[in-house]
Amino acid sequence: MTALDILFIVLAVQVLLGGFDNLWHHEITEALPGRVSARTEIGLHAARELIYAGAFIIFAWFQPHGWLALLFGAVLVGEIVITLADFLEEDRTRKLPPFERVLHTVLAINYGVVLALLTPILWDWFKLEGAGLIVDRGLWSLFFTAAAIGVFGWGVRDAIAWRDLNKRAAGRTEPARLRPSERTVLITGATGFLGQDLVHRLTGRGDRVIALSRDTLKARALFGPRVDVTDNLDLLADDTRIHAIVNLAGANVADMPWWHSRKQLLLDSRLDTTRAVLALIKRLRHKPNVLVSASAVGAYGDQGETPLPEHAGRPLGVFTADLCRVWENEACHAVKYGVRVCRLRFGLIFGRDGSAFPKLALGRLFGIAPQFGDGQQWMSWVHKHDALRAIEFALDRQELAGPVNVAAPAEVRHGEVMRAIGGRGLLMPIPAALLRLGLGEMSELFLASQRVRPQRLQTAGFRFNYPDIKTACRDLTGKPKAGCETAKRLHDTTPV
Repeated sequence: MTALDILFIVLAVQVLLGGFDNLWHHEITEALPGRVSARTEIGLHAARELIYAGAFIIFAWFQPHGWLALLFGAVLVGEIVITLADFLEEDRTRKLPPFERVLHTVLAINYGVVLALLTPILWDWFKLEGAGLIVDRGLWSLFFTAAAIGVFGWGVRDAIAWRDLNKRAAGRTEPARLRPSERTVLITGATGFLGQDLVHRLTGRGDRVIALSRDTLKARALFGPRVDVTDNLDLLADDTRIHAIVNLAGANVADMPWWHSRKQLLLDSRLDTTRAVLALIKRLRHKPNVLVSASAVGAYGDQGETPLPEHAGRPLGVFTADLCRVWENEACHAVKYGVRVCRLRFGLIFGRDGSAFPKLALGRLFGIAPQFGDGQQWMSWVHKHDALRAIEFALDRQELAGPVNVAAPAEVRHGEVMRAIGGRGLLMPIPAALLRLGLGEMSELFLASQRVRPQRLQTAGFRFNYPDIKTACRDLTGKPKAGCETAKRLHDTTPV
């Protein structure tokens, strides 16, 4: 076995470990391409991936000589600079899971071994005349070509994500507070899908915000110095003036299959935070005026053709309904402290990022759209912009308390939703039996029929900006413009 073969084996390990790290950590568990706070990290990833793509092509088919060999080595050493910058950025913007941190360390050490093995080889190539040779290294050439194609595609994808995240960051830039208020709002789940934009909306209209987040690095990177960040409500003093609380914390019900441990996590992630909020309210000398607590239309279970205003009955023994019931009941304990409690039951929230919409709309690229079951089940949804406005509305309207449905008023069946999302694409039915077989109890998320009506919101005077699915899809599938979200926030501070 030659020194080059040993190098290629070590490099293949780097390819496999790096691919796993990208897929599992960067994409699935951390979802970095959708995080504004991770835009610099994503840019560094794109640069590193494009360097790797070029290096793999060279290893596959070319042997550089003379100064080209030294230039090739210098580029690979430059990757170390990018990696160090990436480490610093990670430490600044997010809290790495232990396994990801260990894997990054292993990758760094392995890359050092690659450079150590490559250095004498490059020196030998440097001493050869000419620009270099075209070579065929058999299976290694095929392997590194495949790796180059894969990492190049990933690099382009990350570069596009970096560009889009910077546009979103520009759109979130807040001007000076023209109308400062005396109100302080505590937001739990502040770095989540709704929480991030809610923080920006409230600070944009002059409110002071306290953000609760398990990842304080991420929160501070997202919000900057204008937002107070904490990871523990016990650290807030008893004399802290908090006028309103928005409780959005809770693990995503659609992220992973509903194993028993997952169900327990979904429950605990909601109850633990809600109980911490109640403990805070109990000891505060000045009680907040309102607690707006998130829930979901899953509270109604599968009720077929039955219209579902807020007073509709709810089933027992259905996981989503039981989960929402326990969560809402816990939040209601704040009433005994004189706090107005508003429980917002959100439909499926459609946004450009961090929601189900991009996944459902993926088929547009291929001219198809998935349809779950026969498509006749009623589907309750709401545009993200209207969901955020509904939270503000609940904060401001003293008469609004108890359960409040937050779903678009134009009732629509699942098949119609998918036709609107898919554009001119063909519907591709996925049999209900197949979903139940593959997802078990979790299939109710896709098959349950919920004809939810936002009766209390509309009675109170709330007007939806996106009342029907076609209007929402035109907005969500259109090309976003930098700064447009800021303008929308500034001209929409009155949520009716």
